[in-house]
Amino acid sequence: MGKKRTHAETKDGFTKSSPEKGGLSRRKEKFDKRKDGDEKGKVATLIFTPQPEWHAVKLPELPSKDNPAIPSRTVIDAIHEYADSLLQAEATTYTESHKSKDSSHKFMSTIMASGTMEDKVSALTLLVQESPLHTMKAFQQLLGLSQKKSRNAALMALSALKDLMGQGVVLPPDRKLKAFARQPALLSALQGKAANWKAGDNLPGDIQDIHLIAWAYEDWLKKQYFEMLRIIEFWCNDEVQYSRSRALTMIWELLKEKPEQEENLLRLLITKLGDKEKKVASKASHLLLKLQESHPLMKGVIIDSIESDLLFKPHQSSHAKYYGIITLNLTVLSMKEQEIADKLLKIYFSLFVSLLKKEKEREHQEKKLNKDGLVQGGGGKPGKMAKKKALKLATQAYKVEDEMREKLIAGVLTGVNRAFPFAKTDDANFEVQLNTIFEVTHSSNFNTSIQAMMLIQQISVTKHYSTDRFYRTLYESLLDPRLITTSKQILYLNLLYRSLKADVSIKRVQAFVKRLLQIIHLHEPPFICGVLYLINELITTFPTLKFMLSTPEDNASDAGEEHDEEGTEESSKTKDTEKGKHTGYDPRKRDPEHSHADLSCLWELLPLQAHYHPSVNVLASKLLNQEPIKEKPDPTIYTLMNFLDKFSFRNAKVKARDHGTSIMQPMSGTSKAADYLITTRNGDRLHDSVNSEAFWKKKADDVRVDEAFFHAYFEKAGKAKQLTKKDKKKKKDEDDESESGEDEIWKALVNSRPDVEGDDDDDDAGFSDFDMSDDDEADGGMDAGVELNLGSDDDDAGTEPQKDDADMDDEAFDLDDDEAFVGSDDELPADFDLNDDTDIEDHPPPKSRKQEDKDGDDKRGKKKRKLKHLPTFASAEDYAKLLGDDDSE
Repeated sequence: MGKKRTHAETKDGFTKSSPEKGGLSRRKEKFDKRKDGDEKGKVATLIFTPQPEWHAVKLPELPSKDNPAIPSRTVIDAIHEYADSLLQAEATTYTESHKSKDSSHKFMSTIMASGTMEDKVSALTLLVQESPLHTMKAFQQLLGLSQKKSRNAALMALSALKDLMGQGVVLPPDRKLKAFARQPALLSALQGKAANWKAGDNLPGDIQDIHLIAWAYEDWLKKQYFEMLRIIEFWCNDEVQYSRSRALTMIWELLKEKPEQEENLLRLLITKLGDKEKKVASKASHLLLKLQESHPLMKGVIIDSIESDLLFKPHQSSHAKYYGIITLNLTVLSMKEQEIADKLLKIYFSLFVSLLKKEKEREHQEKKLNKDGLVQGGGGKPGKMAKKKALKLATQAYKVEDEMREKLIAGVLTGVNRAFPFAKTDDANFEVQLNTIFEVTHSSNFNTSIQAMMLIQQISVTKHYSTDRFYRTLYESLLDPRLITTSKQILYLNLLYRSLKADVSIKRVQAFVKRLLQIIHLHEPPFICGVLYLINELITTFPTLKFMLSTPEDNASDAGEEHDEEGTEESSKTKDTEKGKHTGYDPRKRDPEHSHADLSCLWELLPLQAHYHPSVNVLASKLLNQEPIKEKPDPTIYTLMNFLDKFSFRNAKVKARDHGTSIMQPMSGTSKAADYLITTRNGDRLHDSVNSEAFWKKKADDVRVDEAFFHAYFEKAGKAKQLTKKDKKKKKDEDDESESGEDEIWKALVNSRPDVEGDDDDDDAGFSDFDMSDDDEADGGMDAGVELNLGSDDDDAGTEPQKDDADMDDEAFDLDDDEAFVGSDDELPADFDLNDDTDIEDHPPPKSRKQEDKDGDDKRGKKKRKLKHLPTFASAEDYAKLLGDDDSE
């Protein structure tokens, strides 16, 4: 049926459509078809192929020119605008044609609309990974989520972006992103007439749309990546420590994976060395060192950045400088990196000078200004309480500042000591710096002085500068009272060992040995033992020192004074000159070579033989007797804490870390290990516990003298314990043997005389049951608490010495046999005679050996049967009789 006509059509007839209207509708239909056809064509022919690694797409090659002329900014902006329109059209086409028809994309769209935060982030990440160039909106959504106020949501989105940029393939792995205006091919094409390009003209040179799309996306991605770094910087300054730590990890991963924006990332990481939290600052230092391990060629870049952005930056805190110095000190160096070592030395000496300069400026201002650097009270005189308060606050502030300054100087000296062997130094520079370093040896902190002397020792050995001055300073430091309380005594002993071992003057070494023995009487046993170890090693290196132990002193000048007392004045003058020539040891000389220690003996060892510590006593005696010292030079063994730890019976550790295996002290397993007197500081951590069997089984000669008491005590206790165990085992073996012997005898009796056992099979069982119970009682078994009311004195019998089972069987019923069988006459065997009138004093005639054995066996068998027939409970008549007796009483 056709279409129903309207009333107007019925009245006027069929109306023809106007040609103009019909033409418009047909043109519209054609346009729609063409549009649909164009869209279908775009699906098959996208300009840029969708793929995750957009930077790996091969673009048509373009000619390039060296040093092209830079075109005007308006031309570049016009081409850039056209390229952005092509990029947006490409992304729109991909979204409408590909994503709308794929079921997985529809599912992800649903998740992004109604899913959780984690689902949204995951879905957006998957979209970006498919084709980063065509999914710019998804990337922008992730960037927006990372700017949320919620820390969890923002850090989750930021972590997804970091994965895309770092471990992902969004960024090129081997180059940095380039801005649109700095594309070499574009600049080469905009030359000559093409330099005046306008919108609507043909593209200059051989440039195609695919080139413009790739360059426009690269420029867009570079800006978005910079925006992401700005967000990471915001979280680096968050008040929550966890957020700052997460942001640091992201920065390190981006730096490690891709070279894009490495300057800004490195600046952010170095800035966090000055974080107020020590954990964050130490983590930043650790990540910088790990970055050097991943990219060794970045050492110079990192060092330059620390120098410019941290150490010499104006108004930088001492805390940040300290962590910067620590990071530089931990930088691994090699002989192939002399330039880096030279750069480090230059930084260290510059810091050294600036720190000492600040100290001198502060001393000048200290008298005029208060803690805030201002004149007190605007120039007026402060009151008594104001003076007291200002002085207290100023003292505290300066004390903290002094401590940090000393830490910085110690860190700088440590770095110089490490970098010096790898550097190619200039002689003129070191001569200038040596005077400054000698000033530090008189610092208020003795640990810093030790570091300075270690540096001077290295310089004097390699460059032979100021050797005499160094030994005078080291000789003077022995009298410093701070040596008694310093925590670097082992470091100081190693310094003495290296310095004296490398000395070429035997007189100077003898003076050091003499003074060391003079001062150790004020020290604790650990340092005394360390000095005695040191002297023992020096005697091995310099055998001449043995003469100070064996050769007596020359007192010829004293003997000469006894003669010619009444001489003339000229003779007295002659004696004075001779006395001056034969001067003895002078401990007040500043120069150890002029102290004449070679003319004296080591008398100071004699009091050490009576020292309260046994180890000191033994070591001093061995030195005097020139006996070899086999103990390892580890002073930590003789500390008070190590002694007290023995009373806690701590178990030995499986493995202890050797001192010197770290980056700061890489001496273990190298040639430098021979230059150290004390290389291990494990103490007794690897030693067996004093209450262990392995310890008290040692020979007395193999035990240290300070452990002799423990060895004697636990050896005695251990042997007693072993003897107790042996006695118990021996007793158990004897009981087993007696039981097996009884069984064998009983079996022989049964086989030889069946009438003893009878035909009743229950007799065997009865005997076995009783025998087991008897054994259990003897051994304290499960029936040990059961008492049989046999009227026997069990308690008294239990206190007697233990006897064999055979004797117990004979004496079991010899105590009160009559009372044992009261009330059980009816159950006794017929052959048992109660009216035995045998007198005890009448001795029976002697019997043979066989007859005695036979009678004994018969007696034991009868007694076993008697016990077997004993009732378990008394009868009612017995109970009635006992009750009646009680009533009568």
